[in-house]
Amino acid sequence: MADQGANRKSFFQRLSGKETSLQEEMTFFDHIEDLRWHIMRSVIVWLTAAIAIFVFRDWVYDNVILAPSDESFVSYGALRRFGHWIGVGDAFYMPPIKISFQVNVVNGTFTSAINIAMIGGVILAFPFIFWELWRFVKPALSPKEVKYGRTSIFWVSLCFFTGAAFGYFLLAPFTFNFLAGFTLGTKGAIQYIPSVNDYIESLTNLILGCGLAFELPVLTYVLAKIGLVTGKFLKKYFKFAFVIILVVSAIITPSPDWTSQLLVAIPLTLLYWISIALASSVDRKRAKEEKEWS
Repeated sequence: MADQGANRKSFFQRLSGKETSLQEEMTFFDHIEDLRWHIMRSVIVWLTAAIAIFVFRDWVYDNVILAPSDESFVSYGALRRFGHWIGVGDAFYMPPIKISFQVNVVNGTFTSAINIAMIGGVILAFPFIFWELWRFVKPALSPKEVKYGRTSIFWVSLCFFTGAAFGYFLLAPFTFNFLAGFTLGTKGAIQYIPSVNDYIESLTNLILGCGLAFELPVLTYVLAKIGLVTGKFLKKYFKFAFVIILVVSAIITPSPDWTSQLLVAIPLTLLYWISIALASSVDRKRAKEEKEWS
């Protein structure tokens, strides 16, 4: 009975992430077991968020998913006011286009609801998932590396949600406006009625793609800290990086218009130069510490 109580206590400790009796040296299978619990907790939080979204799927669909395709979306008016504020008139104005959707398979609406819940759960649970990843790698880090990484969850989450907001509020309206207004032929025989699954897939690709792309400064900082990249290296190969940025921009944006791709390429280029500044700062600090040490 005592062993069963200890096992039950250990189970809930691991499930809550409060297991503290770790051995100084762990075997390979111990690491696998530890990783399994981190994954399990991440999956539980992800599924909880997904279930919550599925329960309120009608509100999420009407007010979040469908919003960028609606003529009353906040970005349309904001971009027009921004153009007038900087003195370029209606240069940023996009005529809102009302899009109608269709479902051409029996389980189309149910599949769409599941996709919204699953992907929305990933977005909402992202900070917790990264926190579990950080807790898994933390024991292998030095005290100095742990000190530098304490604020990583905040910065990683901030970059991700900033990129997701960029894709949702700015890139999505441009993309859907272009695609909805694009015509083929002059006789008007083609009626634009996209499937709801295609629309949801395009929207989630924009949000997730931009969210991950905006992690570039954080990734560069980590690589610079472990000595894999330097500011001088990033500056030297900027022209090659710019080509990669253009390719990534074309992949993220489902529309072939240059405006949407430029909207992605400009902030990615800015993020690249921010990454150069961060890497250069790490280089200067490392050089200063080596000079003091010698």
